Amino acid sequence: MSILKCPVCGLGLTVENRALRCGGNHCFDIAKEGYVNLLSGSRAGDKTGDNKEMARSRRDFLNKGFYAPIAGAVCSLVEKYSDEGDSVLDICCGEGYYTDFLTKRLNRDFFGFDLSKSMVRLAAKRKCPARFFVANISSVPVRSGSVRAAFHLFAPFRADEFSRIISGDGVIITAVPGARHLYGLKKVLYDSPYLNDEKPPETDGLRLLEEVRVERTLTFGDRDDILSLFRMTPYYYHTPSRGMARLEALESLTAEIDVLLQVYAK
Repeated sequence: MSILKCPVCGLGLTVENRALRCGGNHCFDIAKEGYVNLLSGSRAGDKTGDNKEMARSRRDFLNKGFYAPIAGAVCSLVEKYSDEGDSVLDICCGEGYYTDFLTKRLNRDFFGFDLSKSMVRLAAKRKCPARFFVANISSVPVRSGSVRAAFHLFAPFRADEFSRIISGDGVIITAVPGARHLYGLKKVLYDSPYLNDEKPPETDGLRLLEEVRVERTLTFGDRDDILSLFRMTPYYYHTPSRGMARLEALESLTAEIDVLLQVYAK
C-alpha cells in the first residue's frame, strides 16, 4: 500500500493479516471484496455518497461502453504523463469503470477511492489490479507527493489536496462538461434547456498544461439505459415533475458527449 497513510495519525500503512496497520497501531480491516474503509467512525461510508441502487445503475450503464470515448482519452493522457510502475490515483472512482479500463491497457500502480462504500465495494468486485479504499476528498489518506498521475471525473475539485498528493512532476486530469454535454437529455427534462458554461475549476497553485475535447453523439434505444444515464447526472436531484413525465415516456434518446479533459501540474 505504498501511497496510503493512516487517516488518524498520518503514518504509513502496511498489510498484516487481512488488515492495514500503521506504526501507531491503528488498524483497518480489509473487506472480503478487497477494499479498505479509511473513513473515521465505526460505520463511516455506509450512509455517505451514492446508495446501492445508484451504484449498480451507474455500473450497468458504464459497462455497456457508452462512455468508452472518455475512458480512452483519459487513458491516453495518463500514458503520456506517467511511466510504467508509477502510482496512478482515481479520485472519486465510483464503481471503478475508468480504473478497470486503464488497468487493462497500462502497467501502472493503480489506486481508487470514493466516499460511497457502495461504489467502492462494486469497484473492488471488478477484481482488476488496483487497490480501492473509502475516503473523503477533503482529506485524502495518501502521502504527500506520492502520486504521479491522478484523474478526477465529474466530481468536486480540491486544488489544495490535489496539489499536495501529486509529485513534483505529477499531473491531475479533470473533466469539465462541455457546452453541449447531454444537451439532448436536458431538452427532455427542462422547458428551457441551457448550454453548460464550460467553467474551469478553481485551480489555485496549479497550471494548465493541456486540454482535450471528447465529443460523440449517442443514441439510447433502451428505457433502462436512459434512466440509468439520468441517475448518473445532477439532474436526478432537481428535475421538475413535467420533465420526469417526459423522461419516463421516452422509448429512445439521442444525447451528446461533450467533455473537456484538462491536465494540471504544479
